[in-house]
Amino acid sequence: MCAMVTAADMNPGMSHAIGGRARPGVLAAWLMVVAALVVMIVAVGGITRLTESGVSITEWKPVTGAIPPLTQAQWQAEFDAYRQTPQFLEVNGPAGMTLATYKFIYFWEWVHRLLARGIGLVLIAATAWMWAKRQIPAGYKPRLLALIALIGLQGAIGWWMVESGIVNDVRVSHFRLAVHLLTALFFLGGLVWTALDLLVLAREPGARPVRLTGFGTMVLGALAIQLLFGAWLAGLRAGVVAGGGWFNWEAWPLMQGAFFPDGVDWSGGLLHAIANDPFLVHFDHRWWAWVVVALLVVLARRIRGVSRKASIALHSAFGTQILLGIATVWSGVALWLAVAHQLVGALLVAATVWATHLLGRVQWRR
Repeated sequence: MCAMVTAADMNPGMSHAIGGRARPGVLAAWLMVVAALVVMIVAVGGITRLTESGVSITEWKPVTGAIPPLTQAQWQAEFDAYRQTPQFLEVNGPAGMTLATYKFIYFWEWVHRLLARGIGLVLIAATAWMWAKRQIPAGYKPRLLALIALIGLQGAIGWWMVESGIVNDVRVSHFRLAVHLLTALFFLGGLVWTALDLLVLAREPGARPVRLTGFGTMVLGALAIQLLFGAWLAGLRAGVVAGGGWFNWEAWPLMQGAFFPDGVDWSGGLLHAIANDPFLVHFDHRWWAWVVVALLVVLARRIRGVSRKASIALHSAFGTQILLGIATVWSGVALWLAVAHQLVGALLVAATVWATHLLGRVQWRR
């Protein structure tokens, strides 16, 4: 028995913790719960953005901010602070925003932040409990600590993003929005990948963590570029530049009746236009998507013999995402369609991570 414990300590791929009580399957289940909460917060984040709720809470209070205003005086104080922001002074104030309307946008930002706190608490509590019980498999503690640090960093990035809309502009910086969204999706990918490693370890004691293949890296890189364009598009409010109106062919596949839209501002140069011009960002997002789709089709075919379920999940995710993207443009960015598009985007990330993990697992076996 002592020899077995020593081997587990020396080999990070083995499932035994000190005392032989590692429970990789239980830890994987906890990480999947956290991943589900991340998908939920991505959807709520879409609602927050589309309702212009992001800057409704003008202070970052990680602990006391979990409690919303409870009295009329507290609500008035929050509203007064919001009325000093550029968004209120230039947009909502002239439109006649009332305290009742402010409470609506406050609610979504509060829910968004509350979910973020919940995600951190669940991850920290599960890690601390299993650490104390010595149930974390050898070699996984650093990865769990990195995930906890990442959720803390995400909170700081979220405030950094909101601050740009409180001080500088009527909306948050689309660059900071992109960092916030991509960090959340990277965190989601890390959770899913780690959970999959643990599930393999639960089935095959002694299995080592799976590594990304070259093709898997290419697919995830292409998807990351698409997500970046999507975040910029959202931040620039570029979803409506193609036109809109149900089944309007001039909005998709065309843009304003042409394949390439008029109105792109080239005065700052090509790189400036790629990152800042709403017409070009929208154009890049809708057509780079097909590059990603082609890569995902190849990935799905490569894993079909290993897991038909994963292949179907991947096809379903990117197929639904395409249809939702088109419908969102056709509708003139209807709230529920845009939120569904963002939600399925998060599910697509999870499905792609699952598929690339399977691909790495096949290569490891070979």
